[in-house]
Formats: sequence, structure tokens, C-alpha cells
Amino acid sequence: FLQETAKQYPNLKALHFMGKELTFQEVYLQAKKVANYFQKLGIQKGDRVAIMLPNTPQAVIAYYGALMTGAIVVQTNPLYTERELEYQMKDSGSKLIVCLDILYKRVMNVKPQTDLEHVVVTGIKDYLPFPKNLLYPIVQKKEYGKFEKAQHGGNVHLWVNMLKESNDHVKEVEVDPKEDLALLQYTGGTTGFPKGVMLTHYNLVANTQMSEAWMYKIEKGKEITLGILPFFHVYGMTAVMNLCIMTASKIVLIPKFDVDEVLKAIQNQKTTLFPGAPTIYVGLLNHPRIKEYDLSSIEACISGSAPLPVEVQEQFEKVTGGKLVEGYGLSESSPVTHANLLWDKRVNGSIGLPWPDTDAKIVNEEMEEVAPGEIGELAVKGPQVMKGYWNRPEETEKVLKDGWLLTGDMGYMDEEGFFYIVDRKKDMIIAGGYNIYPREIEEVLYEHEAVQEAVVAGIPDPYRGETVKAYVVLKEGSNITEEELNEFCRKNLAAYKVPRIYEFRDELPKTAVGKILRRKLVDEEKEKLQKEQSVQ
Repeated sequence: FLQETAKQYPNLKALHFMGKELTFQEVYLQAKKVANYFQKLGIQKGDRVAIMLPNTPQAVIAYYGALMTGAIVVQTNPLYTERELEYQMKDSGSKLIVCLDILYKRVMNVKPQTDLEHVVVTGIKDYLPFPKNLLYPIVQKKEYGKFEKAQHGGNVHLWVNMLKESNDHVKEVEVDPKEDLALLQYTGGTTGFPKGVMLTHYNLVANTQMSEAWMYKIEKGKEITLGILPFFHVYGMTAVMNLCIMTASKIVLIPKFDVDEVLKAIQNQKTTLFPGAPTIYVGLLNHPRIKEYDLSSIEACISGSAPLPVEVQEQFEKVTGGKLVEGYGLSESSPVTHANLLWDKRVNGSIGLPWPDTDAKIVNEEMEEVAPGEIGELAVKGPQVMKGYWNRPEETEKVLKDGWLLTGDMGYMDEEGFFYIVDRKKDMIIAGGYNIYPREIEEVLYEHEAVQEAVVAGIPDPYRGETVKAYVVLKEGSNITEEELNEFCRKNLAAYKVPRIYEFRDELPKTAVGKILRRKLVDEEKEKLQKEQSVQ
């Protein structure tokens, strides 16, 4: 995509980042230089290259550069703690990581426990001579000197030096699109440990082409897309980065969600496409001065990551005059499988229709299709469905049946073929568009010496969709405050996973065999909420 777009539209602007702009030709040239440098470092086809960056030019350039070498990209969340980072690096066997300067220390602390051989360090300032608006702390020039001195055996590399020292010659690498992996996208699971979803070049290309077909009014070379969805999430990677590179659309990069920045970007850059998550749209709508901004350039938005409330959809369309519809997907399907129609019939509250080339059905435990209106598990099949989980054949077998992917989501299909999700089979929590797996948080809570039992659940939250709540039973004689427990969690978990609410109990509801009933606690919370609402 990048090669073709750079050839067709070399001087068209590809990226806009805090006032700095790069053309498609410049992005392509820099990606080739990155690939050249990686090959000099010994990166070969099949090696894993981790990218731990927010939405910056480097995130795009490193991604395509790594793919040019035949490497497999491992998208890594910059919010990860050392514990989470170490697990992902070990599991993926990554040889090289590209990280932000403020994450350098964290990476170096885990490096000895992993297979990482090389660390490439970059800063926001690498593309900004005089940053006007510092969304991130910037490592000053003298700090860079420290990096250069700290080159342990030459394995720490500076992004700026990498571009200076390399050329655009890349050794050709033969890729079998259907067999060779392009990406390991980590997702949680019932085991509590994230699993690497193996996505091939074919999976990613197919889902990107489906996106273009669905948004059929896109004009090649004319769209401007708001890049607020993180590219380290498969949704942002496909629906923003890959789609824009394919359709020659300019991406307005936003490294961190800030309502004022987003409103300014829409008004000043005249963005036409705005893929997002419900919390992002809610955040904008709740801004006291939203009416002061001109948002009329917005034409189309597909919302994913969490259910989209109807009132948010209606209000957003009123404010912008654009179309906002709900879609559905999961990491295992690159990610999109369904969406409502943007410029045709849509059913509010549904996830819409399957995308082109995608089959979907609702099945029972025996994998038999059930009648319309009947609830079962959603199964999907299509060229975007993963090859399997990295080094986990048993887990793969559980979800891939004769080419059908069992999504773990319960739902139904109506008489017209529109699909609806009613509940999750898995206990995953979606808060603010982030996927959070209770088991992972429970593991951390159990490590605290005062905790006897713990269970984590997602409870309804008007802003985040769901919020994380921990129910804790303390050991006899132990005395610990909510603040102390919260501090402990913050040390071991990314900020978005840390419980927002703690409830201390004498005991937790359990089945006859002693399994804690998480669902019962969720139901209690829903009842409580209903009572409160009826009182109001």
C-alpha cells in the first residue's frame, strides 16, 4: 500500500503531527531507511520487532519498515508496566524494540530477562524542532548524550542517527501473504495471560480492503482522518493507519486523547473521517465549549471497542452533520467483522451486517446454527480471521472450528440479517475502549499478603461503558486500606487496568464447588443501579 501510494501521490501529505507534515514519498523513504538499518542489525524474515509508541510519525514508519524486512510486528502498549512488558517480550521472543525516550528505562530494566538484542530510542522532538504543545515530557538534548554513552555493546540506537546512517536499499524478501505473519497482536483470554494473535499479511490486507469497500464514498487522495485511535490496537492500525495509507488519506496524528486538541484538530485540519470509540465521542460531546468549534467537515465515523449508546450517536450526528455508526470486531479478526451501514438502513443498538466476504452465524454449543431471534454464540468466517494463537495450539483449537472463529460473544440475528450482541461469554471488561481481563488483575491482588480472596468485575459506568471494581476478602487479622491496595495495583498494572472501586467483604458468592460467582456480583451492581435510577 505504502509503495503504491508513494508512487501515485508522492507529494501528497501523509502525516500531520503537531504542525509538522510528511509526504507519502518521505514516509516511504524513511520506512526503507528503517528497513535497511534493521537488516544491517541482522533482522530477518520471521524475527519479531516490537513497537512501543503512541501515535507519532515513528509509529507509522517503524511499522512499514519492519514489514519490509519480513519481520513480524509486535504492537506493544506504551502504558505497559515492566511486568506486562517483560511477559510480552518473552512470549513473542522479540529481538528488537522501538520505544519512546520516556520508556527507555522501563525497557532497559526488562531487557536482560528477554531475547531483546536491540533497542531503538526516539522522542516526540525527533519530528518537532520547537514543540509548541508538549503532550509528553520531552527528553532534552543532554539526555540524548546519556543514551549514546549507555550503548551497551552498541545495542542502543537513536532514531535520528538510524535515519542518518542508513540508505534506502532494502534486500527483497519473499512473502507468502496467506502463510507468513505480519503481526502479533496481544489479547487477553480466559487463562488470564495475554495471547499473541497471529495475523498474516493476507488477513490485514483483506480487512483494510473491506474497510474501504464499506466506506465506499471515500475519495482516494482527498480524505483527512483523525488518528486518535492508538495504532498499537488492531482497530486503529487497520481502520486508521492501513486504510489511510491505502487510500492516500492524510492522518492527523494525536498521541494522547485531549478533548481540546481533538476539537482544534477537527476544526483546523478539516478532518472528514473520524474512527473512534464511544468514550471519545462522549468526551467531545461533554465539552462545555463544543459549540465554539466548527466540526462540519466530519463525514463518516465508525465506532468500535464498546457498545455505542443511541443518545451519543444521535447527539454527535446533530453536532457534526456527519454519520456515526456502530461496528464490531475482535483482535482475532484483524479486527472488523460487522458494521452498520453508513449511508443506508441502519439499526440502532445492533452491530449491523457482516462485512464483504465475511460470513457470520449464531450457533449453539454443538456449532449448529440457531433460528433468527434466538440467542447463541456469534461465529465468523472470512479472509480476516487469524491463523491462530502464537505457540498455543490448544487455545487455537478451542476457538477455530472448520475455519469458523468462535468470538465468545453471545448474541442473535434478526429476520433481516442484522446482528446484536447481548452479553459476553468471556468475562472481559471494556472500559474506555480498552480490553481488560479480570483474571490478570486478580492475579496481582492475590499477590498482596493481606488478600485472602479477590474477584474483579466490570460494573456499568455512564462514561467509560464499564468500570473495574474489585471485591476483596482480607486474611484474618489483616488490616489494609483502599489507598494501600490501590497503590499496590498501580505498581503492577497499567493505569487503565487498576480498579476504580474496591469493596471489602467478609465472603464472596460461590458455586457448590467453590468457584467465585463473578456474574452474581455484576447482577447485584445492575440491580443497585436500577434502584438508584428509579428513586431519582
